[in-house]
Amino acid sequence: MNKKIIFVILIIVVVIIIGVEIAIWPQPIKAPEKQVSNFKECVAAGNPVMESYPRQCRHGDQNFTENIGNELEKTTLIRLDTPRPNQVVESPLSVTGEARGMWYFEDSFPIVVVDWDGRIIGQGIAAAKSDWMTEDFVPFEATITFETDKNAYSNKGALILRKDNPSGLPENDDALEIPVVFTKSADSNKACTQEAKLCPDGSYVGRTGPNCEFTPCP
Repeated sequence: MNKKIIFVILIIVVVIIIGVEIAIWPQPIKAPEKQVSNFKECVAAGNPVMESYPRQCRHGDQNFTENIGNELEKTTLIRLDTPRPNQVVESPLSVTGEARGMWYFEDSFPIVVVDWDGRIIGQGIAAAKSDWMTEDFVPFEATITFETDKNAYSNKGALILRKDNPSGLPENDDALEIPVVFTKSADSNKACTQEAKLCPDGSYVGRTGPNCEFTPCP
């Protein structure tokens, strides 16, 4: 047999063997892509964060915006210095800022703190620090004492600053609402340091209840 033909046959055999080896060679198992459905998860997944206000995080072709409540919508009426949206807070909570005179009645307006379920856990009165009989911004301050439920599902809540409405008419109601995060006890923090578990199908198991117990895999 012609040596050239033998050489070509050998080359073909080698190529076939290499192809078979590649086909049957075990492929590395890819780690499941982290599930991202909100801003916090986007940041935790290591994605870049745009330092805009509110901040934005991009994951693939999805863009997530940090929740800051309705602060931007109310900035011409009331402005909050402390606390800031998503700030970790504890009782007693100092609240400061400024609001236009129309936000007050008799130099004050009500403030409430609500938990994850919208239940009021603290309330108080913001007092004007100067003459409120004006259309300009008037500084205010308040101290709110609240009590969180250690068995609550989440340590998130909200601070709501309500426009005083002596008329009681719904059309005169208004409010600034921002999200806040309540501090946890040492025991709670210790219980919630567990890493998220992974199910065989690649999905992540969520936490339930105050002790951060994991739900079973499907």
